Amino acid sequence: MTPKDTVVVVGAGLMGTGIAHAFASGGYPVTLVDTQPQALARARQTIEKILADGVRLGKSSQEDAAAALERLHSAGALGGAPSQAALVIETATEKMDIKQAIVREAENLFGEDTVIATNTSALSITEIASVARLPARVIGMHFFNPVHKMKLVEIVRGLQTSKPTVHKAQQWSQAIGKTSIEVNEAPGFTTSRISALLGNEAMYMLAEGVASAEDIDTSLRMAFNHPMGPLELGDMTGWDTRLSVLQYLHQTLGEKFRPCPLIVKLVKSGRHGRKTGRGVYEYDDKGVRIPNSGVRPF
Repeated sequence: MTPKDTVVVVGAGLMGTGIAHAFASGGYPVTLVDTQPQALARARQTIEKILADGVRLGKSSQEDAAAALERLHSAGALGGAPSQAALVIETATEKMDIKQAIVREAENLFGEDTVIATNTSALSITEIASVARLPARVIGMHFFNPVHKMKLVEIVRGLQTSKPTVHKAQQWSQAIGKTSIEVNEAPGFTTSRISALLGNEAMYMLAEGVASAEDIDTSLRMAFNHPMGPLELGDMTGWDTRLSVLQYLHQTLGEKFRPCPLIVKLVKSGRHGRKTGRGVYEYDDKGVRIPNSGVRPF
């Protein structure tokens, strides 16, 4: 991998923004693709803030931050990205048909040496790659939110993912300062499987009135040294995303992953988490959690 390798990130949401920042900061030219101009503008503002905070905290220089922004470009369609890109990472919603459509389009637009990665947190890499002419170059690169703070990348190989593709993904991860683990595809991989189960059980506890949301989260932080409680994490991830993952794991792995009805209620009510201003907790217009706003036990 060289700093000249262009990286294309599809989707300017939370994860796409973080991944674009990571590669731009790591020295790679990055094109962030999204059909919504507002999403691209918001992503750039977010990246500018992350870089500015890094300078303020002494983690990087003003020159490095400016150089990272110069490497960051945007496009309203995948066809507007450089055709010589070495890596394409899709961060679209957790819907199989959408991810497969991006893989098909990427194969038509980029050369045979381009690696096509998916940031899916649970879906089958093998199934996503099944629509590709060259499934050997399709791989999972599962980043974690917030990307600029989380050091892990799950490298997930599908049935036909080649060893050279795995090696390239590992090299890219290392080049941007991440630690990678290699996972043979299984529902939920390693992290999503454990995290979904933990968050689901926390929701059952909340619904049963075992403890308040604040106290459930505090217990995991203080007793097990987790940086965030499971309900806080669900708000950050998005309960709509968490529900999709649980439904898939329930379908593939059985009853222990049946989604808690309270998660379903939250999603139906539009309380998806930080991104909507309300989840288990409520947030102000800057995304800061409002104290004592947790959903009460039932």
